[in-house]
Amino acid sequence: MKLTRQKLRELIIEVLEERKKRKKRRSKKKIDYKEAYRKYHASKKAKRQRAQRNRIGRQLKKAGVKVPKGYEIDHIKPINSGGSNDLDNIRIIPRKKNRSEGQKITTRKRKKNRTY
Repeated sequence: MKLTRQKLRELIIEVLEERKKRKKRRSKKKIDYKEAYRKYHASKKAKRQRAQRNRIGRQLKKAGVKVPKGYEIDHIKPINSGGSNDLDNIRIIPRKKNRSEGQKITTRKRKKNRTY
């Protein structure tokens, strides 16, 4: 079967229209990042928790403990889950590991609250 230019054009247009229809079906709800930021970072609860996390850093600095470059202070049991700033609940771990663990926790919470 020989394809003429006109036939080829029609086939291309047909394929493109099918793709547009599929994209419309797959489109997700847009996330309002500003609203998410206000909810998770600017609330009184979030500010209080951030202050608690910063407090342990100051305590360690006064005690003469230096956190190496590329490492972070981590709470074994998170403060928002009832953890404390006791030295038994603190560890120093690589930044990459700490961020990946934190991402898992926040993702679970957002999915539970249906804000993700």
